[in-house]
Amino acid sequence: MTDTTATSEAAPLAGARLASLDFTRGVAVAGILLANIVGFGQPLLAYMWPGGFLTAPEPSDKWLWLAQFVLVDGKLRGLFTLLFGAGMVLFMDRAWARGQTRALQTRRLLILLLFGLAHYFLLWRGDILTGYAICGLAALWALRWPAHAQMSVGVIGYALGAIAQSFAHWMLWAATNGPLAGRADYAGVRAAAASMLSSERADAAAETALIIHGNWADLVAHSFAHHRWDWLIGLESGWTETLPLMLIGMALYRFGLFDGRIDPREQRRWGWIGLMAGAAATLALGLWAVAEGLTYTGTLFAFLGPQAFARLPMVIALAALLALWGPRATGWLGSRFAAAGRMAFSNYLGTSLAMVLVFHQAALFGTLDRPRLYLVALLGCAVMLAWSKPWLARFRYGPLEWLWRCLTYGKRFPFRR
Repeated sequence: MTDTTATSEAAPLAGARLASLDFTRGVAVAGILLANIVGFGQPLLAYMWPGGFLTAPEPSDKWLWLAQFVLVDGKLRGLFTLLFGAGMVLFMDRAWARGQTRALQTRRLLILLLFGLAHYFLLWRGDILTGYAICGLAALWALRWPAHAQMSVGVIGYALGAIAQSFAHWMLWAATNGPLAGRADYAGVRAAAASMLSSERADAAAETALIIHGNWADLVAHSFAHHRWDWLIGLESGWTETLPLMLIGMALYRFGLFDGRIDPREQRRWGWIGLMAGAAATLALGLWAVAEGLTYTGTLFAFLGPQAFARLPMVIALAALLALWGPRATGWLGSRFAAAGRMAFSNYLGTSLAMVLVFHQAALFGTLDRPRLYLVALLGCAVMLAWSKPWLARFRYGPLEWLWRCLTYGKRFPFRR
């Protein structure tokens, strides 16, 4: 085979791959706002537990919580993580083709870590970039593994993490509201659960007071004083979810999920099977949590425990289905999702800035119930889709993508088209 032939065959694959990744990433970054909106507009305690809302509960709240639990929570973040792993392979394949080494990706990830820390301390403690940067540094050493090894290690690591998290949170629920609630030998577990809830409520009250009556500098000072190392504590789930999903994303990229090398009929069929099976299992778990009364420990168990087993097939299924739709998503809406995906970094951090302005500066924090929060999230998604395509018609990169690229390579790239 001549070089010319190889190039002519590789070009359509590369085009399909980029179209699939951009479109899928755009859907993921828009969906993440739907998942995060509760954490922006209410105390972070409410992110998982409906009892953390500052507004009065409504009869519809538990069913809206269930809908979000089944359709959104963890799925879009998981999809975004999987795509991050695929993107690492794409970036390094190009770097290796130019004779560069892992040092370039290492520099890129360290810069991402700085962005993540700034996001965490200055805007919102729900940041995921710090975990991506640190887990990405570990995933660097798996870049040249065979795809089946990446997939095997990723799935096994994910399953072991899900088992450990499920057992730990089952123990909290069982000792407080379940079969171990009356046993004196589990009094220490009950005390630990009560202390967790008390601490989170106290912190929520302090942050709410600072948001409503203080200023941004006071809130930043609070984060440094009381949550200085919490981003490192969050890495506990990074090693059991973020890193495994990155490895799975690398394997799926190598297998050809994003460029049409897998039979599209099989990809579509197994995608729908994974999506429906995972959704059914998640629905059953969510209905159990609702019937259990959405207690603090019961909700944590459902959210952080067994949901992981049902979430993985849904995440892979979403990647498979969206990868098929991506190259054909050239219409008015599809092209806007693709543009939002090309600017995912700018859109992710820009969303945090916009939501802080909406809820903190406009004094809406803690005042909107779940339905109204969803309206704000949908408006945010609309803005994201509206501005990304016109921006890219004038500029080569999103603003933060351009800055990240310049810092990574240590030189200034052309910005305007």
